[in-house]
Amino acid sequence: MSGTLNKVMLIGHLGDEVKMHYFEGGNSIGRFPIATNETYTNKQTGEKVTNTDWHNVVVRNKAAEICEKYLSKGDKVYVEGRLKNRQWQGEDGNTRYTTEVHVQDFTFLSTKKESMANAQSTQQPQQNNTPVTPQPNTQASEPEQDDDLPF
Repeated sequence: MSGTLNKVMLIGHLGDEVKMHYFEGGNSIGRFPIATNETYTNKQTGEKVTNTDWHNVVVRNKAAEICEKYLSKGDKVYVEGRLKNRQWQGEDGNTRYTTEVHVQDFTFLSTKKESMANAQSTQQPQQNNTPVTPQPNTQASEPEQDDDLPF
């Protein structure tokens, strides 16, 4: 194979709000960090260990505006893109380097609000004062027929 491949796929949680920068001509860029976790059990101590890696994510133009509008800190997101290395001169005169994920595709997996709502609904049992009466089975008990499905 003579070609090369630069592709990264991440599922993680936003570590901060999307920071937007706008340029002349209407272009924009959004930046935010994503945290991914690796959990394993230490064989010597038996305790669970979690390592967190942080990734700098860059989205452009319309995608950046969508991310800014719908994503917030703590949201779970899938991003797909390519790695890019960048360097610049710091204020102290030293050369700085960073690696970024330049997003080509993304999917919102869950929002922080949804996660909090799900956690609250599982912690508090549903209190429903309407009595539930069992409904008699009105269908005849016939064996189900196999459908000819194409999959």
